[in-house]
Amino acid sequence: MPFFMAISHYKYLKTGKDKYKTLTKAWSKGVAIFFVTGAVSGTMLSFELGLLWPEFMKHAGPIFGMPFSLEGTAFFIEAIALGFYLYGWEKFRPWFHWFTGVVVGVSGLASGILVVAANAWMNSPAGFDYIDGQYLNIDPIAAMFNDAWFSQALHMILAAFVATGFAVAGIHAWMLTKGKNQEIHRSALKIALTLGAVAAILQPISGDISAKDVAERQPAKLAAMEAHYHTEKGAPLIIGGIPDEENKTVNYAIKIPGALSFLAHGDFEAEVIGLDQIPADEQPPVTVTHFAFQIMVACGMILMLTGITWLFGQWRKKSYIHHPSYLKLIAFLTPLGFIAVEAGWVVTEVGRQPWILHGIMKTEDAVTPMPGIVWSFILYSLIYISLAGIVSLLLYRQIKNLDKTKNEPFASNT
Repeated sequence: MPFFMAISHYKYLKTGKDKYKTLTKAWSKGVAIFFVTGAVSGTMLSFELGLLWPEFMKHAGPIFGMPFSLEGTAFFIEAIALGFYLYGWEKFRPWFHWFTGVVVGVSGLASGILVVAANAWMNSPAGFDYIDGQYLNIDPIAAMFNDAWFSQALHMILAAFVATGFAVAGIHAWMLTKGKNQEIHRSALKIALTLGAVAAILQPISGDISAKDVAERQPAKLAAMEAHYHTEKGAPLIIGGIPDEENKTVNYAIKIPGALSFLAHGDFEAEVIGLDQIPADEQPPVTVTHFAFQIMVACGMILMLTGITWLFGQWRKKSYIHHPSYLKLIAFLTPLGFIAVEAGWVVTEVGRQPWILHGIMKTEDAVTPMPGIVWSFILYSLIYISLAGIVSLLLYRQIKNLDKTKNEPFASNT
């Protein structure tokens, strides 16, 4: 969101058009709402790490603490820059004021990369020697820049742009179909959907990088993602299907011969390790991982194809991108990016099971043995549900306030 805000602000500074100033201020209030919510939920998560995973944090904290501490630094920079930006209108020089908004986006991006690097370390442990149950020769830099950090961070950052771009675009597209404030909503739609579309088109490239990385480091996860039960050369890519874990087959699936071998190793005849080479007590839950992976890919493909139609329509100045039916399609796709993000995290986390630290510490050995933990689960769940409701209400009010600035009749051909 801060990048959308900064682009709109840039357009205001270059053109002097008030619609961009109005849009920028509206988006900046949305950024502030998300920032405050992130501060609360992020603080809760830090307590949850110690509360739920004491054995894991005992060993992991000294190793992957660096990205978390750097994330805290990025968070404080983001907070300071956001304060400057929100209260800097008419007080700072215009371009310095715009720059503080860019800093908000860059520091937020850095926070995301650092947190994902910590998660990547759980998938690809590095920066220490594990000898006789001891974690020795700790190197925090090597831990942070583990083998998985780049592919995971790239995939997640693009996913964030896709999800946010299509969600923001969907809201403004829906308001356009209602005849609400066309000039502002059309400008917002162009900024958000263009960025979302570009990210959606790039996402399969990052997905390919991630798939090849997972194939090398976590063959069990790849096998669960594809419900690939038997090791074979020229392994087919499975689309859809219902895994039968008892008979080790996939029913009702579409199979593309050799495609999985190519995606995993760049060779149509390469051997892909199946679950038959993974010990039974180290196999991930196949059905959940497979369905989550299929949902993620399906959502991503729909958003990518929609993004292509949008960019083509912008390039060729086609009228269909302003037609009510097309705008309703964009509005319908509003939650799809976030569904893909959640499905992707299910693939990442469930696909790593039974390990919390891949190949070294199992989840059952890391979780707290304390009784009564269900009450903290209920408490945290109620807080998160309350936050979701409050954020939704505040965003709804911001959208309504934006529409009070101006109201123009809807025209499908302009």
